Amino acid sequence: MQEHNPLFGKGNAVREKMNKYRYFALVTASALALGGCDKISGFFGGDSKSEEFVQRIEPSKDDGSVGMLLPDFAQLVQNEGQAVVNIQASPAGRAAGSGQSEEQGMDLSQFPDNDPFYEFFKRLVPNMPDMPEDQSADEDLNFGSGFIISKDGYILTNTHVVAGMGNIKVLLNDKREYTAKLIGSDTQSDVALLKIDASEELPVVKIGNPKDLKPGEWVAAIGAPFGFDNSVTSGIVSAKGRSLPNESYTPFIQTDVAINPGNSGGPLFNLKGQVVGINSQIYSRSGGFMGISFAIPIDVAMNVAEQLKTSGKVQRGQLGVIIQEVSYDLAKSFGLDKASGALIAKVMPNSPAMQAGLQVGDIVRSVNGEEVRVSSDLPVMVGSMLPGKEVSLEVWRKGEKINVKVKLGSMAEQNETSSRATEQPQQANPADGFTVDNTGLTLRVDEGAGKSRLIVSRVSGAAERAGLKRGDEILAVSQISVNDESSFRSALAGAGKNVPLLVQRDGNTLFLALTLQ
Repeated sequence: MQEHNPLFGKGNAVREKMNKYRYFALVTASALALGGCDKISGFFGGDSKSEEFVQRIEPSKDDGSVGMLLPDFAQLVQNEGQAVVNIQASPAGRAAGSGQSEEQGMDLSQFPDNDPFYEFFKRLVPNMPDMPEDQSADEDLNFGSGFIISKDGYILTNTHVVAGMGNIKVLLNDKREYTAKLIGSDTQSDVALLKIDASEELPVVKIGNPKDLKPGEWVAAIGAPFGFDNSVTSGIVSAKGRSLPNESYTPFIQTDVAINPGNSGGPLFNLKGQVVGINSQIYSRSGGFMGISFAIPIDVAMNVAEQLKTSGKVQRGQLGVIIQEVSYDLAKSFGLDKASGALIAKVMPNSPAMQAGLQVGDIVRSVNGEEVRVSSDLPVMVGSMLPGKEVSLEVWRKGEKINVKVKLGSMAEQNETSSRATEQPQQANPADGFTVDNTGLTLRVDEGAGKSRLIVSRVSGAAERAGLKRGDEILAVSQISVNDESSFRSALAGAGKNVPLLVQRDGNTLFLALTLQ
């Protein structure tokens, strides 16, 4: 299942995956003495207490406003930080951590000679070499964070921290070191499951419910940014259910917690000291932290971990459709009272969706009674179920609610049926075609390839505001197929003020809402 996501357009910088960087460690850094923590719930066993470590802020004024008092995370870090680990991974045949050693400390070659930080770190760590003999010694090393989720040594981290690495070393907060085995990893969710064998008891984190998180709520991250282990940063939840390009199966938690290379795979805690997410990505124009971080919800990660532990692989159900967001204008054009659900822009051939009778223009409002608030909810809901499961969809079709039963297929199967070559947009001649009053559209009829096609030659006014572009092919008006001037004018005459247009662009189909004056 794919989704059109305009959030990150061509003009925006590509978000940074935090997978490789130089590892720095100051020998003067000392570890905090931290306490133990309880077992987690779920298939790893144990209970999950919900004692709150961070004191909540009570309204300080009669009008309910909150004063300037900020939460103190010290108790949370003391109780939960010991279950957070530092991960070092290297290719097979080379031991993890064999690059720059702790005694070497930070590579000062990263600083220009006139940088004030050069002298600062030079004084802070005496006898530190100005330039390592082998600058590329740690180029193929990955460093990240993780956290222990069971007493018998299972650890969660990011796939991009350990992908392709044959040697994985785990460093605990109390300086114990273990060689870890990769149980399995999942590229779609960026979740990997490791296992260490320890003779002594291991601390574990508690697992929370990310569904209970609310925007504006305080959260904290513990990890090893740039190799500075057991580093704590805090912030608030900025948004939930964020959909990123090519990440359709993960409804990310967006925060403003400072996340940098080395935090990857580390836990995101709520005020109760429970893990609610795995820090995974940042959005940046500079390569560094810019106030936008993304965490994988822990319920998604635990579902993946359970499958990896049981079978070593992850299976996901799939409908076999391409969906898009329902905007306010599109909601009006389809007769909905609010902008919610997932709009089907394309149904893949021979897919479960096609076999169940789903159609282009259907809007999925709920799955098994659970509301689809935004389009990114649908792939997550369906992907959390196993192939072969039958689901009940509430669908809005041509002004009516209907229920559709669908037996889910598998993602691998649908990848085979959905692959296709990208078609190049037509370069229409603006002088060709006919103009449709009140729309801002000039269209031409292309008689090539044995069929008639309506191609956009020129856009202005309402068409331009709707997002139509020169070279778009108009396939349907108000869910009525069109391919020439007569059919277009006839379908438009029967439509209202808000008209949904089905358009093909660059080999993909999407709906645009044309609002007539």
